[in-house]
Formats: sequence, C-alpha cells, structure tokens
Amino acid sequence: MRALFIGGTGVISTAVVERLAEELHWEVWLLNRGNRKDAVPEGVHQIIADIHDEADVAAKLEGLTFDAVCEFIGFKVEDAARDYRLFRGKTKQYIYTSSASAYHKPAAGYLVNEGTTLANPHWQYSRDKIACEEFLMEKYRSEGFPVTIVRPSHTYDKRHIPLGVHGKNGFWQVIRRMQEGKPVIIQGDGTSLWTVTYNSDFAVGYTGLMGNRHAIGEAFQITGDETLTWNQIHETIADALGVKLHAYHVASDFLAAAGKKYGYDFEGGLTGDKASSVVFDNSKLKRTVPDMCTKVRFDQGVRIALDYVLSHPEECQVEDPEFDAWCDRVIAALEAAKGQV
Repeated sequence: MRALFIGGTGVISTAVVERLAEELHWEVWLLNRGNRKDAVPEGVHQIIADIHDEADVAAKLEGLTFDAVCEFIGFKVEDAARDYRLFRGKTKQYIYTSSASAYHKPAAGYLVNEGTTLANPHWQYSRDKIACEEFLMEKYRSEGFPVTIVRPSHTYDKRHIPLGVHGKNGFWQVIRRMQEGKPVIIQGDGTSLWTVTYNSDFAVGYTGLMGNRHAIGEAFQITGDETLTWNQIHETIADALGVKLHAYHVASDFLAAAGKKYGYDFEGGLTGDKASSVVFDNSKLKRTVPDMCTKVRFDQGVRIALDYVLSHPEECQVEDPEFDAWCDRVIAALEAAKGQV
C-alpha cells in the first residue's frame, strides 16, 4: 500500500507516518518543503515541493498513484480545490484533516458526534475548515471523489503541553509561571470539560481509516476517551512538575477583549473552542477501527512531554516576556477591581 502525505512532519502527522512506515509497513511518501528531515523515518520517500505551486507539484507527481493521499495543511477552500485537481484519478482515498472546532459553538449538548451541526461564528479558522469539508463532500456526491473527513480535537506530542491560555510563542511561558509560583490564568472557572489526545493514540484511529472502504464519503472525529476539566489538566501538569498550582480564573469573554489589543485571538481559541465543554462520542470510529482506544493517559503523556521539553531547552523553551507581563496586568487589574466593589 502506498500513501502520500501533504505535510507529514507536524504534531499529528508525524505519529501517523511513523506508525505506517515502522509498524504497518506501507510505502510512505511525503510532499513538503523538506524543512524537518530529522523527523522523517528511515525509508520514507520525500518530494521536495511547495504544495501551493500547483504546476511544480503536478510535474513531480507525474506517473505516481496512491492508495491514500493525506492532507494535513489544507486550511482554505482553495487548498481543497487545488488538491481535488491534483489528485482526482490519482488516489483511491483522499483524507482531509478538518477540526473538531468546526462543531457548533456553543453546542446544543455537551456530547458531540459526527452528526453535530458544523457552525462556528467565533473563529474564521473553523469556518474555513467547514467550507473545505463542504467542497470535498460535494465532489464526492457529484463525482465520486473518494474523500474521508477526519476531525481531530486537542492532540499533543512529546514537544507540546496542551493549554487553553498561552501567548504567541506557545506553552512554555505558562510552564515557567508554574515553576516560579506565579498565578496561571485558566479560562472560565476551570470546570468545563475537555479532551486531550496523545498523537500515537490518534495515529491508531487515523491509520485504521486508511484503505478502509467503510471510510469513503464519511466523516470521523478522532479523539481519545479521557475527558478532564481544565482545572484537572493544569493540576496534572503542576503535579508532573512537582509544584503547587496557583490557578487564577478569568472569564473567557474578558480574556478575548483584553487580548485583542495584543493580537491574542482568544475569541477564536476560547469562545470558539476551548471554553465550551466537549465530550466526544467516538462510537462511529470504533465501529470502523476496532483497535482505537486510549493507551496514553494524560498524566502519562504530560510526563513524556515534560521530560522532553525540560531536556531540550533550545528547541522547546521559548520565552514570551510579553505574554508574561500581560498575564500580570490582567491579574492586577482584576484584583484592583475586586477592591473597588
């Protein structure tokens, strides 16, 4: 079996590529700019190209066909349309990576399945993903283009710590605040429910859909089974660090308003995603991929990630003094407001 990945070296796709190449023994090809060759397993073929240069990509794919083409970096409908032109007639299955953030926010109920309405007025990223899904499914219905839609939620790996509120440089400054005993901002009251999935667990679900006839023309959410509150997520991280968590709860709409001036899109990332309680019904995926289950609990996964992050300072520990100062200002302003009531 032969698969082509558009991208293939990201948080999610790296685990899928590794599982295919090392455990399932597929012939794996990557189409990307070649910037992360260290993340490519031995024996994987690379096509160095910019997917946005359609003519160059078409020339480099001449004569190649695939059992599955896996898209991980398609964000706008023009990306989906380009891929349709490139891979129509060249693959038995085209797997498009959408997002669980595309589900209606706020949802009518906390339990989400593939039939939950797609609508997100708070986040353009999610609306663009919905447009991609609609384009591709129309091509399936009208022409039989063999599309499968997958919707990940919050997936992490050994290089990343999942958080709700962080700055432009990622998670590290929040970890630093924990280590220094400073208060850490958590959206809302921290009791909303969330699902985090380690990337190797995600890879089991994803690879189980590849080459699977029951997946054609269907959408699947791929997440783990473990649901935690945001307080529990932060407490688990603090426990793994061996420190006490000093949680500071701030309303999501306040964070969205206070962050806008500094370029923090908390309306999209929080109001349009992480502020809502979400529990996923994965029964459809498990009927199609019986091997899918959670093997890496969050308390285990976060220790794997912290071991790596703490031992790779140059790669993973990106300071963010602007975000650190912003957190201090937000907390000071709210504390001052309490004294004026």
